[in-house]
Amino acid sequence: MKRPTFFEGVAVAAAASIFGAALFAALAMVFAGGGVLRLLIAGIGLAYAVYLLARSRERVGRVTVLTAWLMLAGATWFAAPPLPLYAVVHVGMIWVIRSLYFYSSALSALADLGLSGLSLAAAVWAGIHSHSVFLSLWVFFLVQALFVLIPAGWRRSRNQAGPLDGEDRFECAHRVAETALRRLVSVR
Repeated sequence: MKRPTFFEGVAVAAAASIFGAALFAALAMVFAGGGVLRLLIAGIGLAYAVYLLARSRERVGRVTVLTAWLMLAGATWFAAPPLPLYAVVHVGMIWVIRSLYFYSSALSALADLGLSGLSLAAAVWAGIHSHSVFLSLWVFFLVQALFVLIPAGWRRSRNQAGPLDGEDRFECAHRVAETALRRLVSVR
């Protein structure tokens, strides 16, 4: 399965913001207080986590990740931290899933952590200035869609072993063996 594209992320952002705003409006009429926002954050976060797992090439550990997500979300729900901390926990869980399933380097995961923080800050800013759940969700998921621009792993320098552009595995192994042999000969 191919890695998600930015335009797919925009479509997910549109769907999540429309669905989330409609769900918030419906639930706000029935329930009062911050419980509706908490339920919305958990529900949309879980839906986004399932989307990420479905789009990942990795097949190992999906049930474990979803179980851990549900356990942590339940624990966070019952602990009832302040709403900003509640949102940070859920954004952190999204970051962990992307780090595990889409990146192979720590630098990529750290870049995604920065993107996650930026998306949460942008969503809070949009919510404060517009008082719109739709706009907050739209901005959050639109910034989240940028994760596809973060490389899965940073390229190695030419001095390290690894295939060069247009080089197959055999040629790479042959080049590495010749380099190792030259080093052995030059040491003596």
